Amino acid sequence: MILALAMSMKIFKHYNWSLLLPAIFLTGIGLTSIYSASISRGSFFDFKKQLIYFALALVCFFVLSRLDLRFLKTNSFLVFGFYLLFLLLIAGLLFAAPLTRGIHGWYKLGPVAFDPEPLAALSLIIILAKFFSTRHTELRSWRFLLVSSLYMIAPFALVFLQPDLGSSICFVAVWLGAIFFSGLPLKRFMAVLLVFVVLAVLGWQFFLHDYQKQRILSFLNPQIDQKGISWSINQSRIAIGSAGFLGKGLGHGPQTQYGFLTEPKTDFIFSAWAEETGFLGTLFLFALLFFLFWRILQVAFFASGNFSRLFAGGLAFLFFTQSAVNIGMCLGLLPVVGIPLPMVSYGGNTLVAFYIGLGILAGLERRG
Repeated sequence: MILALAMSMKIFKHYNWSLLLPAIFLTGIGLTSIYSASISRGSFFDFKKQLIYFALALVCFFVLSRLDLRFLKTNSFLVFGFYLLFLLLIAGLLFAAPLTRGIHGWYKLGPVAFDPEPLAALSLIIILAKFFSTRHTELRSWRFLLVSSLYMIAPFALVFLQPDLGSSICFVAVWLGAIFFSGLPLKRFMAVLLVFVVLAVLGWQFFLHDYQKQRILSFLNPQIDQKGISWSINQSRIAIGSAGFLGKGLGHGPQTQYGFLTEPKTDFIFSAWAEETGFLGTLFLFALLFFLFWRILQVAFFASGNFSRLFAGGLAFLFFTQSAVNIGMCLGLLPVVGIPLPMVSYGGNTLVAFYIGLGILAGLERRG
């Protein structure tokens, strides 16, 4: 028995717990909040599904973190093949996915819904890391940046057409992370951000749907249509603002339990958690998000290889963007665009994709 315990300790010693533990705690918060939000609804099906996805996510992390994934730097065929596969799966959503919550975002496979977008974002991180890792001398060329942006524009456009503005933003975040950590001069990076501001203005004028514009307008003025488009933001603010230091207690948040808070397991899970655990629980959640973000950035800043640095940079930007936008929209600081809180919100596809990303990152850090 002692020998078996010693062998187990030796095996687990090789895993990157500083990356895994905060992720596990974040998922634990998500599972707790999903369970609590299920009490008043009388069904724990979503909780059980998320548990299964969590188990699968852990398996993916443990397997990938032990593999030698340095071949991703050199195997162009495999990297591009994965990118193209998920691009085709996203394109297929426009034709084969049923309309759910106003978008064509999931393939329905019986009780299981498959969303290829989180894995597509991961494949974009990998292909951009490979693209930039071998092209240092071309960074000052606008043509070079334009070519790299084509990898991002393709999935962005396909997801935007679903129409899913929130998920499409994630692809932009990945590309910005890649060019930032590629060594692009800061002035050039700021110029790129300015270009995106101009494109955002044009997008508002010519491409956004009316309901998307209404969401942004309701964020600017929450008094507009308080029982309609502004309902979610206002109820979220009430849930967070009434929580106090310790919260209402799990299973006892009025906004969450009585159905006032829309989507308490997904888009507004932060609000549900804040209402029932208060300032203390929210502070714990912030600490976990910050620590995990810092650990990913640490890999990016101290990686010995360009590919590892770029992969970590893309993953860090994706993690930060999803966290900041989700919390921002729950607080009423940003418009509601339907972005989940990483590893906390209900949704197996996003959960598994992030654990795969962390597993790849742990494997790359372990082998330099």
